[in-house]
Order: sequence, then C-alpha cells, then structure tokens
Amino acid sequence: MRFQEEACETERGRGCDARGVECLLNPARLAASSLIIPVRTKKRHFIPPSVNPKYLTPEEHKKRARAAGIVIPHERLVRPINISCTAGIFDPYVPPEGDARISSLSKEGLKQRVEQLKQSAASQLAIRKIKDYIPDFSTKTFAGTAQEIFIEAHNNLTNFDRHKLHALVTERCFPEMVRGNRYKTIRWRFVESLEPPRVVQVRSTDMVSKGNLYGQVTVRMHTRQTLAIYDRFGRLMYGGEETPKDVLEYVVLERHLGNPYGAWRLHGKIVPTWAPPKDSVTKTVMIPGPSLDLSQEYEEVSTPPAMPAQATPPQATPPQATPPQATPAQATPLQATPAQATPVLQSV
Repeated sequence: MRFQEEACETERGRGCDARGVECLLNPARLAASSLIIPVRTKKRHFIPPSVNPKYLTPEEHKKRARAAGIVIPHERLVRPINISCTAGIFDPYVPPEGDARISSLSKEGLKQRVEQLKQSAASQLAIRKIKDYIPDFSTKTFAGTAQEIFIEAHNNLTNFDRHKLHALVTERCFPEMVRGNRYKTIRWRFVESLEPPRVVQVRSTDMVSKGNLYGQVTVRMHTRQTLAIYDRFGRLMYGGEETPKDVLEYVVLERHLGNPYGAWRLHGKIVPTWAPPKDSVTKTVMIPGPSLDLSQEYEEVSTPPAMPAQATPPQATPPQATPPQATPAQATPLQATPAQATPVLQSV
C-alpha cells in the first residue's frame, strides 16, 4: 500500500508539471497583452456653437455665476518681454545741424567739435563699462565693423534671408525693416564711403536688474548708395538702380553685455529734425470697372453701342431783307451773279 501511494503521488506530480508546461507553451500566453486605448488623432479647429445656449452673452454668464456664488478670477493681460534687447534707444544722439555740409575748419564747425568733446565724458564712462565685459572693445576699430554689419544686414534684407537677418538686427529693429515690404522687390547696393565711419556716442544702461547691462553705440556713416523699390506689378515705386545718392545716417548698434554669447546688432537709426523730406512714392491703384453678368463681356460694357445716324429735316429759312444801300455798285455778300441782285438794285 505504501508503494502504491508513493506511485500515485509521483504520477500526480508529473501531471501537474505537464500541465504547467502546456500552460507556458500556450501561444495565447506567449503573446503580449494588448490594451486598446482610444486616441484622438484629428484636432477639431472649429467647435460648432450649441443650438440653444443657456447663456447668450458673457455678461449673463458672469451674473449667473455670481448668483450661484462662483467667483470668476479677473484675467490680467500680461505682456511678454524680451530681454535680449531693449525697447528703444536710450539717450539718443542729437546730430548737429548742417552736419556734412559745414567744414570743420569754419567757425560753426569748430563749435560743433567743442560740443562733441563736452558730450564725450558720458561716452567714456560707458566705454569703461563695456570694456569690463568686452576687453578688446575699441571705438577706432568698431566703426569699420559696424559698417560691415550694416552692409550685410541690408544685403540680406534685399534677399529676405530672415534667419541671417535675425542674427544681424535686434528684435526691435526687425519689424521696422520688414514692415511694408511684402509683394515688393528691393534692389539696394552700397557704392562707396564718402567719409570714414566714426563713433559719435556710446551709452550703457541696465534693465530689470543692475547686472543685466546693455551697450548702445551710435555710428555716423556718410556713404553713397543706390535704392530701387518695385511693386508686385514690376513698376518702379521709389528711387532707381542707376541713380546713386549721398546718404548721411546715424546707425545705432546694441549688444546684451550680460550675455556671454551676445553680438553687436543693428538696433535703429536716428533721423535728424533738419533732414530733408523723402521723395514721394509712386503707387499703382486699381480702378474698379463695371459689374458684369455671367453672359456679358467686358468689351460689351466698356464700349457704348454706336447710335444710328438720324437724318435732320431741312429747315426753311425766312428771307432776310437787306438794308438800303447808298450806291448801286455795292452788292450783297451773297450775290453770285449780276442776275441774282437784290430787289433794290433791280429797281434802280
């Protein structure tokens, strides 16, 4: 009996092992368990309004919420700021009247030089602050670098390479340069420099915190350029490609000194109050034509139909009596032959 019980237990153990192996080799067990999750793949850009809305206006919705004791927080309009550049030109440079027209050896030119020397004290303090962040900064070499940045920025503007343009102009200057240029073709070319560029003013200021410094350098450029602007129809709107003009500009460049990876970029221009007005822009305007039906052509409406010629009835002219004449030798102007004489002449 004892041997029979041990044999039965051995057979039961083998059966359990066989069943366990069969369960493990079951393909349903070997497959990974799948979980179906509904995913919304298409975003609805327009949600149709409800047919019978409970509250028609936002004011009614607020009244219902207040009556129910629900407080709706006030939405504050928070404007985002960009700390990579400033919002404008701080302490803008005031160009002397008659610049590039008055000789530096004249009396007025000497007065302008004296005023520039007086204003250079603030520029020297700003240069010291800039050299704390940029040790190799120098006003003598910076003027040529600023002119190269100016030329490259305008070349990218004509080609409208916005990625390179963002690296050469600030976020404040970019919309000013691009605004109004859509559907237009710009042809700009730098001809020559009439006078070497020079730095006329240097300023530095902080924003948000004292360690967040910005440097602005104003460079005077007297150059010769060509500019031609064409509209979307290819008609010349402004300037000309073959007519170079002398241009005096005061360009402001800015750099975020607190950013170790910052670079000098165009920030704006200073236009003097005594500058001459710009030339007018020739615009192409579309004149609206007549409204046409589907069965009409433009030529039928624009060209009026020819009216048939109407014969005018002959009008009887009453006989005009001639005034009495003194001598029979004076005939009337309508007299063609001696036989067609007036009654007065015939009576004579």
